[in-house]
Amino acid sequence: MDQSEFDRDNTKNCCIESEINKNVQEEACWLGIDEAGRGPVLGPMVYGTCFSPVSMKEKFTEMGFADSKTLTEEQREEIFSKICEAGDIMGWMIEILSPAYISNSMLSRQKYNLNSISHDCAIRLIKRAIEKGVKVTEVYVDTVGDPEKYQAKLKGIFPDIDITVAKKADALFPIVSAASICAKVGRDRAIKNWKFQEGIEMEEGEYGSGYPGDPKTKKFMSEEMDKVFGFPQFVRFGWSTAALILQKNAVAVKWLVILFTIFVSIKLPMGF
Repeated sequence: MDQSEFDRDNTKNCCIESEINKNVQEEACWLGIDEAGRGPVLGPMVYGTCFSPVSMKEKFTEMGFADSKTLTEEQREEIFSKICEAGDIMGWMIEILSPAYISNSMLSRQKYNLNSISHDCAIRLIKRAIEKGVKVTEVYVDTVGDPEKYQAKLKGIFPDIDITVAKKADALFPIVSAASICAKVGRDRAIKNWKFQEGIEMEEGEYGSGYPGDPKTKKFMSEEMDKVFGFPQFVRFGWSTAALILQKNAVAVKWLVILFTIFVSIKLPMGF
């Protein structure tokens, strides 16, 4: 997984994908989608998809995929290596959503909430796989929000594909488990290789897991907050955790609105 493009500019989203084998272009495929990093206040959220011929379901299942949250980082890396080695029967894609993008989206004048961001990313991944020639006939998605509404939304966009949206899909369907591993490996690496645009020098792991309750994350957010400019772009400003710290410790800003009344004198021709 070459993430050098994202490492060079982690303010922008980035798509990374495997080579597409002819088997997934010629045979009917099932495709799974899951995310990593939805809850943390630090770093990117990563959406992943994995796909494989339906005829290979039994062989695929024998590979022993599991929900990425139940595995250690070393186990996820090991399984991801197996996914890459099995390129003849499967392929994968991820989209890394930068924290800057997430912050700007959630704080824009026209609100773009995390559920909508997640739905749109999943839709893009399905479309991208199809555009790459993957013969998608079945899609399995770990739900965001109400599963029935989400499934109906996807079915409206992809009417010719069998869609299954379910809670805990990463524990129910191996193809979603594989997608979960791809997404989590992508986020793990993005966090590990993070380069602060603000010039902050920090050892790997000093900022913790990124979850609001992590003591290391709390310490990082307290120490790296500028009273005027706020947090580094590594932080998702749209999270209440960040907003509360800013309200408590940042310099208060008062906006002065001045209204100007402009009078324009217009000379009209005679008889107008």
